Amino acid sequence: MKFDVVIAGGGFAGAYCARALARELGATAQTRVALVAQENVLTFQPMLAEVAGSSLSPLDVVNPLRDFCRGVNVLRGTIRAVDWAKKSLCLDAGRFTPDHVIEFEHLVIAIGSVVDFSQVPGMAQHGLPLKTVAHALRLRSAVINRLEEANLTTDPLARRHLLTFVVVGGGYTGVETAGQLVDLLQDVQELYSNLHREKIRVVLVHSRGHLLAEIGEKLGDYAQCVLESRGTEVRLNTRVIEVTADRAMLSDGSFIETHTILSTVGNATHPVVLDLCRQLTLDPPRGRIPTDAFMRVQGQTQLWAAGDCAAVPWGAEASPPTAQFASRQGVQLGRNLARVLQGGEPLPFSHRHLGQLATVGNRAAVAEIMGFRFSGFLAWWLWRSIYLAKLPGIARKLRVMIDWSFELFFPRDISLLLPPPEEPLRAVHYRQDAVIFARGTPVQGFFSVQDGRVEARRPGEPAQHFTRGQLLDGALQAADGTWSCDAVASEPTNVLLVRGLALELLRRNTSSSAETPPLAAAPLA
Repeated sequence: MKFDVVIAGGGFAGAYCARALARELGATAQTRVALVAQENVLTFQPMLAEVAGSSLSPLDVVNPLRDFCRGVNVLRGTIRAVDWAKKSLCLDAGRFTPDHVIEFEHLVIAIGSVVDFSQVPGMAQHGLPLKTVAHALRLRSAVINRLEEANLTTDPLARRHLLTFVVVGGGYTGVETAGQLVDLLQDVQELYSNLHREKIRVVLVHSRGHLLAEIGEKLGDYAQCVLESRGTEVRLNTRVIEVTADRAMLSDGSFIETHTILSTVGNATHPVVLDLCRQLTLDPPRGRIPTDAFMRVQGQTQLWAAGDCAAVPWGAEASPPTAQFASRQGVQLGRNLARVLQGGEPLPFSHRHLGQLATVGNRAAVAEIMGFRFSGFLAWWLWRSIYLAKLPGIARKLRVMIDWSFELFFPRDISLLLPPPEEPLRAVHYRQDAVIFARGTPVQGFFSVQDGRVEARRPGEPAQHFTRGQLLDGALQAADGTWSCDAVASEPTNVLLVRGLALELLRRNTSSSAETPPLAAAPLA
């Protein structure tokens, strides 16, 4: 696959860039432009808190990329690496499709950031992020599960832990999610027969002296007053320094006993962005790729960047990493690329900041629009009106209007529909002569032979044989993280695959233990 333009990332910047290119290039965009995204939907992230609070359906806040970006080639997969010297990227398409190499003339990096909880011990194991629809559904399910367990238990201490919820971070996402959780919990508490008289705690922990620092101290203090008036505990100038299965340790020496912790902080630069900057010997300020006013990466003519991962000039500063700027950067970048492809010159990015809004629950919000500040019901009405207008697609707008209308008259839905997580250990059967992994493919998961026979084959060398109870040796892995041989089932064979967090734990344990033989990894079957 080779394209004139490859857009890496299906968020606001990438999707709007692809959409603008499709409109500018017309029918030729299908073969000239590819949008590479890890998910096949554009997520309207400003409304994720309402999904977590069971105010909106998850389908209300997503739009299929193939519908939103009609006219371009949408490729769903995970980008493993970008090779700038070869003008190509490696794409992992899934379990049953081999990795693809996609070549390009122009590359747009709009890949955003990743969740990184490594700075707080225990947060990766016990904390819940809120970055995708799946995260919002997982948080919603966790909250409802805690209510179900608390309704069942007769132990007062256990019930108190179950009914305590901690939100880390006092920015937009943290404040809005705390407000939504309070709304959800107070709205459905009466449905649980054994919880009518129980106190439900929602604790918001923020490292600064005011909430919503981006919108001003006055409105931040108002948001705090609204949250506290509804029972939320706000801990300012405090950080969570350690998390266990039943406790959040705070920087002031105190702790909160809880089983549910949501962290809205802990974003980190995407590894693909870091690797690309290394290849280009760039020093990304605050982990964001530096660009010129046209959104070209400094020193390059065919590499562009937009959105949260790009430091696009905006006056004397870099554009803030918000959806408002990302969507407008995407549109302008799409038009610039069309101009360049047609032999023209790009135009600089410019945007007048329109304002910021945040809801705090109970039909109250704070807003700063065109220099004017609002709070209370008027700000809440503005929030809903503006975001409803910005939500892509007429069908989504109608669905949201219906859901919001139902919320005025009926309690929120507490149905548990999220499927259980996939097991980290999985047995897989291979027929005779089936290839378990091929030479040169990336190592993705540990495996051991349960029964049958596996041959590891290298060109010009005798085959190595592995049978029941044996683990493939680490020597079969090449230095670049790929397999140095082909593994073939010489008879019907069952193997045990280990992946995900279990894989990482095994890697750490086996690498640090001299007594434990090294496990090897294989691609998921």
